[in-house]
Amino acid sequence: MLNIRKVKMEDFPELVVIEHLCFSKEEAATKEAFEKRIQLIPDSFFVAEEDGVLAGLINGPVIDTAFITDELFSEIQVNPASGGHQTILGLAVSPHFQKRGVASALLAHLEKEARENKRETITLTCKENLIRFYENYGYLNSGVSSSEHGRVIWYNMSKKLL
Repeated sequence: MLNIRKVKMEDFPELVVIEHLCFSKEEAATKEAFEKRIQLIPDSFFVAEEDGVLAGLINGPVIDTAFITDELFSEIQVNPASGGHQTILGLAVSPHFQKRGVASALLAHLEKEARENKRETITLTCKENLIRFYENYGYLNSGVSSSEHGRVIWYNMSKKLL
């Protein structure tokens, strides 16, 4: 059975492995970025596990602006108690657990937490091949992002919560 819970520092080594299996070296969060996220935003960093094995992760800080900027990949702050825009900087599922609803469960969990904390939207950037995936969950495509992260083209996606 899939269990979703807040991240713990002990998850760190496995999280780095999953991230690098799912993203290119240029796109993947650095070890330092993961350590900062675990320390500063554990309230919006969740992991999915099945039988004690980490299957996937979702994380991102809460920001004041409607869309993600590249600085967030290295500079984040502690989340406010309520309000703001919940970002998704990373959603990754270990290849062994893909196509089993893990990403959907992580998205649903983050959305539930964001609603409880009265966030205005959930905002993310994704590559063109994932636009339809997010649209299926109610996210709207706002076009090409100004992000240069990983030197690829990203699309701004957001979902209103309030």
